[in-house]
Amino acid sequence: MAREFIVEADGGSRGNPGPAGYGAVVIEAATGETLAEAAEYLGVVTNNVAEYRGLLAGLRAARELDPSASVHVRMDSKLVVEQMSGRWKIKHPDMKPLAAEAARVFPADRVTYEWIPRAENKHADRLANEAMDAGKRGERWSAAGSTAELDARSAATAAPRKGHGAETFAAPPRGREQPPPARTVTATTAEVADTRAARDAATAATPASGWAAPDTGAPATFVLLRHGETPLTPQKRFSGSGGTDPALSPVGLGQAQAAAGALARRGTIEVILASPLTRTRQTAAAVAERLGLDVTLEEGLKETDFGAWEGLTFGEVRERYPDDLNAWLADPEAHPTGGGESFAETAARIAATRDRLVAAHAGRTVLLVTHVTPIKTFVRLALGAPAKSLFRMELSAASLSAVAYYRDGNASVRLFNDTSHLRP
Repeated sequence: MAREFIVEADGGSRGNPGPAGYGAVVIEAATGETLAEAAEYLGVVTNNVAEYRGLLAGLRAARELDPSASVHVRMDSKLVVEQMSGRWKIKHPDMKPLAAEAARVFPADRVTYEWIPRAENKHADRLANEAMDAGKRGERWSAAGSTAELDARSAATAAPRKGHGAETFAAPPRGREQPPPARTVTATTAEVADTRAARDAATAATPASGWAAPDTGAPATFVLLRHGETPLTPQKRFSGSGGTDPALSPVGLGQAQAAAGALARRGTIEVILASPLTRTRQTAAAVAERLGLDVTLEEGLKETDFGAWEGLTFGEVRERYPDDLNAWLADPEAHPTGGGESFAETAARIAATRDRLVAAHAGRTVLLVTHVTPIKTFVRLALGAPAKSLFRMELSAASLSAVAYYRDGNASVRLFNDTSHLRP
């Protein structure tokens, strides 16, 4: 009977693109014994490229052990798992050759893929982080070492990392960090056992004291894309979920394509969710086509219903409904004329949608294609700002914002109203 290996792989990029590395582990399926570890500092690349490089290293390490074996790959990258399984298209130019190379290591009928939560991929995640830490210091990384080195490595990796994998959605760094000579390290079973024994001994000899670092883990990162322009947008007319549901204008369609290109260059999006309104579905479709992903409609992301104000300018509303408008501007509980949705009701809806999506997409980067009020509300709630702050935010058509949500309940606003992709 042919041997069966389990390959667990991970990759990360601190900055995306930024200083990156991967880790991979080969495990004997029958016994659970770790047979090999591989890791490498990659220099400045994207998270998805690092994930693919980790997969490739794990498959190659498995082939060196036994080229006739079958392999079950476990990764927390939904994108890599779905693309290598043939269910999602591979369109990004940086990932196509890596995926093709990974597909050639073993015959396709001897490799299966499974997505696992990040919490179940800690071994490969640790190796990737150790490679990135060492690379940042300009050092070469080794899978095994002295007790002192293991103690130092454990201390260096104990604190939570908020720049690994999908946790970061930020502008590319201004300067390119020069990596040390790339090195891939494979450890034998005996070396791995010695490493673990040294680490366990060091841990047992050190008494616990003080407060432990919070287990924030990898956050759910929501990239918030406002839809492109409609004919109502330049005229600054109220356009919510209770109006005529306008489609994108020609300008808006071009903005959607520009946003799609920017997101493709970042290479971090794993899931696309969109408001069910026409303008958001069209914007999401442009991104999905570029990334090779599907779009799931999410009712909770729809725009506020502005009641009788739909299609009117602010001046027209002030002229026709001055008392209702003044009340609406002063009180988040107030409704637009005709029974629309108050800002308080919108906030409650967005908070419920946020909580549900954070629980469903922990550790992943999710694109939410939505509208002005929902995006401002996501940001306001993350900052703990009052409702009146909605009137102090400028949010352009087809702009990008991002908020990361951690397991300890904290949120971090990463980006707001980025329109750099719309400039020539």
